[in-house]
Amino acid sequence: MFVELHAQTDVGRVRQGNEDNFLVLDLASGASWSGSDGLAEPPEGIRSFEVGGEGLVLIVSDGMGGALAGDVASRMAVDSVREMLTEDDEHKTDDQGAPVALVDCLRNATGYANYAIHRKSLEDPRCSGMGATLTAAAISGHSMDFVQVGDSRAYVIRGDEIKLATKDQSLVQQLVDVGQITEEDAETHMFRNVILQALGAQSDLTPVISRVRLQRGDIMLLCSDGLSGKMRAEEMLQIVADSHGDLAAACDALIKEANKRGGEDNITVVLARFDGEELTASALEPITVELAALEDDKTLPGMEDDTSPIP
Repeated sequence: MFVELHAQTDVGRVRQGNEDNFLVLDLASGASWSGSDGLAEPPEGIRSFEVGGEGLVLIVSDGMGGALAGDVASRMAVDSVREMLTEDDEHKTDDQGAPVALVDCLRNATGYANYAIHRKSLEDPRCSGMGATLTAAAISGHSMDFVQVGDSRAYVIRGDEIKLATKDQSLVQQLVDVGQITEEDAETHMFRNVILQALGAQSDLTPVISRVRLQRGDIMLLCSDGLSGKMRAEEMLQIVADSHGDLAAACDALIKEANKRGGEDNITVVLARFDGEELTASALEPITVELAALEDDKTLPGMEDDTSPIP
């Protein structure tokens, strides 16, 4: 399986600093690229490559806490996950020595990031109350597994279809789930920015896990709410289609459109397109998102210290 990708982050038109971050991590080679690297273009070997058996991890993280803290939180989120996935071999096998699935390694790394950010917020007064969303994709074999904390998002594009592959942990999504408001109401609701989980903000963390089976030609789009809060999924699909396969141009066009509509928040986009003979040739079958059953979701280990409410 081969992947071609591009990522871009932008401060927007209103914020003084950029509290978003992203990570591209090829576990076969150990090569990586993050938003805090300050590179406008991916480093050598990251733009297009064959996905090895170890897999590929893509992440978008949106920091919160204001001033220094949000930037620190999102950087710690991607750095902590990268560190655990590349340096900690102890958790890559179970008690019997069998390999642990990449999505489970990613979920464990998410718990590690949660702990690291929380400890930093307690030890450094400048970072008090900070937190970060994390939307991560683990690509291994013929599937994409998503680990979701907060309200950054992942979409999958297949032909003329786009589908949300993650589920927001937000107040308005909870209201939608119980039937109090509609999806259309949620887009303009006054509490649409209130999230129910964030890395570093609570002792127990329960990421939402979902899966999409890959087909040849599928495109994955990860983004912070600086993009998803400004346009509907169908509008994103049209911009990607109008870029005629140029992922860098698509990232740039998506960010420009979000800025054109106000750009009140930081905007981050990661686009990845998958190809290769090992993948099923696209028959334009509808995209199916498999959410992990509630009994299969694991609450990650808590921390000893009390936490403050999510900002």
